[in-house]
Amino acid sequence: MKMQLELKNVALRPGDKIKLKGEISHDAEKFRIDLGVNSEDLALHFNPRFQDDADGAVLVYNSKTAGFWGSEGREMHNPLQRGSDVKIFLKLSGDGFEVELPDGQKLNFPNCTNTDVITYVQVAGDFKLKSFKIYKSATT
Repeated sequence: MKMQLELKNVALRPGDKIKLKGEISHDAEKFRIDLGVNSEDLALHFNPRFQDDADGAVLVYNSKTAGFWGSEGREMHNPLQRGSDVKIFLKLSGDGFEVELPDGQKLNFPNCTNTDVITYVQVAGDFKLKSFKIYKSATT
């Protein structure tokens, strides 16, 4: 899986928003967006898959604490298409994350690790990142 972006020491807080624009590869198997403290402590692992053995095209999400994965969740409605240009928004709230997909679908994921400040962001996989923006909330 090729790395597209890795940011450290970013200090994202509740109310902050990330906007990713990019292109999903024509032969994409999967990509991921990770938010956390480092690669071993992830408050959100958002992992769109296009060839999952069990469910085909599915959105998988999870968290990781001290290198150990939590309970995996799956969202069967995956509006992301291979070969398409997409915009994905991620918004931090105190107790979770909201991911807004290109079709307007909003998915809410709990912050199972209770991470107050996100300091690590990684985007990797079959996704060509074209734009990455952070919108700081007015309260921070």
